[in-house]
Amino acid sequence: MEEHALASSAFALKLNTNKLRLIMLLLLSLCFCFLTQFSLSEVIFEEHFHDGWQNRWVKSDWKKSEGKAGTFKHTAGKWPGDPDDRGIQTSSDAKHYAISAKIPEFSNKNRTLVVQYSLRLEQDIECGGGYIKLLSGFVNQKKFGGDTPYSLMFGPDICGTQTKKLHVILSYQGQNYPMKKDLECETDKLTHFYTFILRPDATYSILIDNREKDSGSMYTDWDILPPRKIKDVNAKKPADWEDREYIDDPNGIKPEGYDSIPAEVPDPKAKEPDNWDEEEDGIWKPSKVPNPAYKGPWKRKKIKNPNYKGKWKTPWIDNPEFEDDPDLYVLKPIKYVGIEVWQVKAGSVFDNILISDDPDYAKQVVEEVFANREAEKEAFEKAEQVRKAQEEEEAQRAREEGERRRKERGYDHRYRDRYKDRYRRHHRRDHLDDYHDEL
Repeated sequence: MEEHALASSAFALKLNTNKLRLIMLLLLSLCFCFLTQFSLSEVIFEEHFHDGWQNRWVKSDWKKSEGKAGTFKHTAGKWPGDPDDRGIQTSSDAKHYAISAKIPEFSNKNRTLVVQYSLRLEQDIECGGGYIKLLSGFVNQKKFGGDTPYSLMFGPDICGTQTKKLHVILSYQGQNYPMKKDLECETDKLTHFYTFILRPDATYSILIDNREKDSGSMYTDWDILPPRKIKDVNAKKPADWEDREYIDDPNGIKPEGYDSIPAEVPDPKAKEPDNWDEEEDGIWKPSKVPNPAYKGPWKRKKIKNPNYKGKWKTPWIDNPEFEDDPDLYVLKPIKYVGIEVWQVKAGSVFDNILISDDPDYAKQVVEEVFANREAEKEAFEKAEQVRKAQEEEEAQRAREEGERRRKERGYDHRYRDRYKDRYRRHHRRDHLDDYHDEL
């Protein structure tokens, strides 16, 4: 018995040891999976324009010789949520702006591409851009400008009250393709985040402030490749195709005597007038009224067509001109990120530029910045109050200045009203009256 008990205890101990090993292996596997996933996520470039940002960015001399080049200033803007969070802001009206940073070269082949940045339009921009560009190949950053080839252009383009476009332009085999959809950007004066996500299956998502604005596929939303399917122009509706949803009841029978029911009958309430004279007026007949028993020409009632197939549509067929490109989504290796815009009114603050392959990290960046969202709104409201007060003060000074000048010219309205007959201006009608008097 004692030997049996010892054997049972040894077996139980061995079983517990195996279970413990299994649990340890599972935990190690989970840790490995987590670390592997974490290591696969990469931030290729991130710029919050902290001190030393000038060492990473190169200001272009494009348009400088023409006197049309603007400069960025390093500032938190007029109403920041965090006064220590600075970006770069366009500073002069009616200027071209071009600045770029070299980044570690990367390819989005077999990986998700995330491009994100924040923009605050503190000015009434009137007309101008607020987009960023990803550049491939060699770029002379001192000459970077509007004619420099790019692989991606993404962001707002505003002009007047009608154009509030959100651009997504992709380059494919050296040609630029704008998105076919018309998407609108934000136009208020608060900070907004713009996010573009492009996946290896050529699907995309566009987010504004972490909310999806649009999504789709490069195959359908850009005219890069011919469509996969086209309508068969040679197709014809089959002769036996039934597209009538309802038909006359073939078993319907017209009631006997239906056609003999008159549409009108004599008015039963009509009475022969007392002064009616048959010799002079003829035989009196009552007026006619609609017959309530008359239902109109007989028609068979409608019933559901048992052979109804629906409305015939031209079928779609494979497009013989379509040739798939599994690397449709792959941009040329990216080496630079740049801002190249022209603005009638300056004052746009660019910040929080991110290039990554992790949408979750991009979302986290937005949430961290928007932790100060309410503070930014309060700062903006205070700035608006100050602006309106200044405008009213300037308007009052202008009114007072105008009144002073009128007095200096001798047109004080208080005295003019007292002697208004003396200074009364003649109307054209008065001259015409004098002319008629002379005639």
